[in-house]
Amino acid sequence: MNVRMEEIRAWLSQARYFAEEAYSVRYRGAIARARRDEDDLFMLLVFSEMMGVPNPAAYYTLELQPLMLERFHEWHLRMGMERSPLDHFGCC
Repeated sequence: MNVRMEEIRAWLSQARYFAEEAYSVRYRGAIARARRDEDDLFMLLVFSEMMGVPNPAAYYTLELQPLMLERFHEWHLRMGMERSPLDHFGCC
């Protein structure tokens, strides 16, 4: 009896996964775009002081800069900047 209950639970888990995927497949692109837009805005907030834009939260975002440098090159290319906008940081 215990093995049968485990089989039923496994089947229900797979059915739930399939239902969630079938429902969310048409929204996956919109969710990805919204997340990318939020990431771009956050990247701008973190590096805005370095680009000459006053940032009231610079004290809090300064410690995040080393963590975000890995994605900086992809970000400035996606924003349409051929070269790094930071004079002292050349990633290209």
